[in-house]
Amino acid sequence: MSDFEMIRAERAGDILTITLNRPERLNACPPAMADEIFAALRDLGDARAVLIKGEGRAFCSGADLAANAEMSVSGGDRAYASLSQHYNPMVQALATAPVPVVSVVQGPAAGVGCSIALAADFVLAGKSGYFLQAFANIGLVPDGGSSWMLPRLIGTAQATRMMMLGEKIHGEEAERIGLIYKCVEDDALEAEAQALVERLAKGPTVALGLMKQTLRSGLEADFTATLAAEAKAQREAGNTQDAVEGALAFLQKRKAEFKGA
Repeated sequence: MSDFEMIRAERAGDILTITLNRPERLNACPPAMADEIFAALRDLGDARAVLIKGEGRAFCSGADLAANAEMSVSGGDRAYASLSQHYNPMVQALATAPVPVVSVVQGPAAGVGCSIALAADFVLAGKSGYFLQAFANIGLVPDGGSSWMLPRLIGTAQATRMMMLGEKIHGEEAERIGLIYKCVEDDALEAEAQALVERLAKGPTVALGLMKQTLRSGLEADFTATLAAEAKAQREAGNTQDAVEGALAFLQKRKAEFKGA
């Protein structure tokens, strides 16, 4: 993998692990880190699943405002440029990656860090983990796709609570209200995440990627369009080697061994 300054990107077998690596700043994410995450996702190679996590006691505490005070008070034009050129492409790459993505949250996932975590297909949190939209406290609005993701995950009422009141949603509550996939004990978080990403990496990769596409398009399309999209995706999935293997395994009453093709 490429050498990065703010993240580590390590491929082991079929799994790409991206680690936000600024623990001294609680993995706060300046534009350069967003660019590095984007670059790592563009270099998937043969990876069949992605794990994204933070080094140390935080997932990501948000954009690194303290490191660039001038930008923080320079008005909306620079914020617009940073989002358009750096953060939005990174979150889009996470959300539309052709393979399953698992995020692992310990400590804060705040601001754009919350968006990074929630853009994954599966979000695992430890009991120390929490999700925070603190923009109202600094006179700004949620970004990084949160305005799209939150109401679809937890409904308008809870999304409004997070966005306008800036309340922390801890791991257990996040699971209860449907914000995340699962909350586990902190000391079990790493093992749970590894087991999940390994399971996904052994799945029918093309079909899983198509599921991501139809899930997201179905949030906007009408029923008729979704039926057509499913049929198109089924045609593509049905022409893969994994579909043949799945059918044979079913007939032979054995566990399928998918190869991702």
